[in-house]
Amino acid sequence: MRADRPAIQTHGLTKDYGNGRGIFDLDLAVDRSEVFGFLGPNGAGKSTTIRQLMGLARPTRGSAEILGLDCQRDSVELKRHIGYLPGELPQFGGWKGSEVVAYLAGLRGRVEPGDVRRIVERFELDLGRTYRDYSRGNKQKLALVVAFMHRPELLILDEPTSGLDPLNQQQFHDLVRETTDRGATVFLSSHVLSEVEHLCDRAGIVRDGRLVALAPLPELRAAKEREVEITFAAPPPLERIRALEGITVLDASGQQVRCRVRGAIAPLLATISDAGVVDLVTREPSLEDAFLSFYSA
Repeated sequence: MRADRPAIQTHGLTKDYGNGRGIFDLDLAVDRSEVFGFLGPNGAGKSTTIRQLMGLARPTRGSAEILGLDCQRDSVELKRHIGYLPGELPQFGGWKGSEVVAYLAGLRGRVEPGDVRRIVERFELDLGRTYRDYSRGNKQKLALVVAFMHRPELLILDEPTSGLDPLNQQQFHDLVRETTDRGATVFLSSHVLSEVEHLCDRAGIVRDGRLVALAPLPELRAAKEREVEITFAAPPPLERIRALEGITVLDASGQQVRCRVRGAIAPLLATISDAGVVDLVTREPSLEDAFLSFYSA
């Protein structure tokens, strides 16, 4: 393990399945102890990227490292330090939940029964039932137990709350925060934008197999247009407002102006600071707004 290296680092990582499918020229660095969101709709390349990181498929070109080790050459050693939740859950047939946990804990080592018990209890999961009798949500809970139970340094989670009800989603959010508080890193692939907004420090947006945006969440939101409604005490300085770059006046009626602002709002505020502003209302863009702006461009 290289403590001086990012938790995840890729250089030109490419897996080309043909016909534009796969992931292409991915350059990415995920810092230690951060929660990184990897966003995109189904088919954008999220799961393909995760399979490269886990050493489950060989890249067409480029490279990937986790904790300073090569994802292909050192994949067996790396799996001891990673908690992995795949997008498509494995099938354990007639095994009981307790048998699945015991088997995988034996393979991993370093699993404390108390840690398993605490995660099981917070998700209210019955380990005495067979896997085939589990609902979709309970299968997801078991997968989360397996991913978190050995206190991994890095968690790679592909659509981790799929099938969970809102209460268990909140339990998952709390578990992620506790995990990062002890120094672990979380790489979270999702198309649930509210989840990423609540949990992640930074996010990357992938489109058609390519990374199209990478920034802290406030920057992603700021990249989206927002609406601003301003009420003036006197006739508004419309010409000055229209002259600003990134400003579109949507409506001007009497002493009220409604406009669209792309990027920083500071130039608009500076322009109207001496114009007798009575009221100003702005609608902050959500991460969903920012996300959709990248996909409608």
